[in-house]
Amino acid sequence: MFIPALPAARHPSRACAALLALASAAAGADTLSEIYLQARANDPIFGAATATAAAGREKEFQARAGLLPTVTASATIQRDLEHSNYIDGKRRIYSNRPWNVTLNQPLFRLANMRGYEQGVLQSQLADQQLRLAEQDLLLRVAKAYFDVLQAQDALAAMTAQRDAFAQQLAQSKRSFDVGLSSITDLNEAQARNDLGVAQEIGARNDLEVKRRTLEKLIGRELPPLATVAPEAGVNVLTAEQAERLVERAPSDSLQVAAGETAEQVAKLEIDRQHASRAPTIDLVLNANERNSTAYVSPGNSRNYTAGLEIQIPVFQGGAVDSRTREAVANLERTRQELLNARAQARLDARQAYLGVQSGSALYTSLRQALVSGETQVKSTTRGLEVGTRTRVDVLNAEQQLFATRKDLAAARYQTLMAGLQLKAAAGALSEEDFRGLDALMVNPKP
Repeated sequence: MFIPALPAARHPSRACAALLALASAAAGADTLSEIYLQARANDPIFGAATATAAAGREKEFQARAGLLPTVTASATIQRDLEHSNYIDGKRRIYSNRPWNVTLNQPLFRLANMRGYEQGVLQSQLADQQLRLAEQDLLLRVAKAYFDVLQAQDALAAMTAQRDAFAQQLAQSKRSFDVGLSSITDLNEAQARNDLGVAQEIGARNDLEVKRRTLEKLIGRELPPLATVAPEAGVNVLTAEQAERLVERAPSDSLQVAAGETAEQVAKLEIDRQHASRAPTIDLVLNANERNSTAYVSPGNSRNYTAGLEIQIPVFQGGAVDSRTREAVANLERTRQELLNARAQARLDARQAYLGVQSGSALYTSLRQALVSGETQVKSTTRGLEVGTRTRVDVLNAEQQLFATRKDLAAARYQTLMAGLQLKAAAGALSEEDFRGLDALMVNPKP
């Protein structure tokens, strides 16, 4: 559902801007999706999250190793000096080259089995945390992108306001010179002109800061950005879709999913600590050889053995009990964190939903206020010409008009952002949503 644009004939400046934007499409301004792909490749925060996820996936392979056989081999090369007074009293140098190979295959290690189940879940948790990092990057890119567009619109409004105030100042000076206006009107026009210059400087500085923020995400100089088309609305979600997302948030949130996995890992840690008291059974195969040239016992000997090794933990100094209590405390911590994640998802979804609703209503009201403001400026200007209004009235009307334009731009981007935040709260935000917003954009003049 999109709010229709105002007729182009009543807003020639907007029509010209749109035509210029469409004419410059060949310039290739970057859309929101393109900026996101650049940020995905260059943002150090997401890069660190990717590396963390890769490290977390190794937990499964490390835990699996506790169920697989281990093989150890050793070999020694020795040169020994032998001096025997019982045979001939001579000294002899002989060599000894023993080697040994042992294979150990766990047959029953309950703690290792629980550890492997933990490793699988920890690998799954690493992927969930990476999805959280992707969602965070989507929101950070969208906010930085819309902040730049909003700052550009604010600067355009402040520049137009400064030009209008400068024009009023020039007219006030001419009227004062011929005695048609008072010094009060001239001073008021001068004050508004100075204020307009100051506000334009502030808006320009703010735009520069917003651009640098987005540049930090993409790791390079910011290219021209595609802007939201004037005729595009702000309601990217229907009322039914928004309400469904609010309902799903406490169960479908990515943070909640990660919290549920963390709780399962904590439960298995308790089981693993209990299992460390159970006996273990291993199959042990061994082969060794001794090859010696000693005078007393020369020759080779080779042995092969196979057997079962059973170990029964009896007492470990209380360490198992302590680690079990630690695991129980960690389980309680994960449960509390999961409760908080569900509550936070519900809160975030409701706040975003209110942002969508109020933003849409505010945007509609400000569009109408903009029409009224433009009409007021025209009528006040005509009133000044016929002597029923003062120049201060004109300045006030123009200042209110530009403030409305600035607020209208802010309401548009804040409402679009609230829609993305609502989807994120329900774990439904994806790059596809950015491509949907790309369809609402036109390329600006570089």
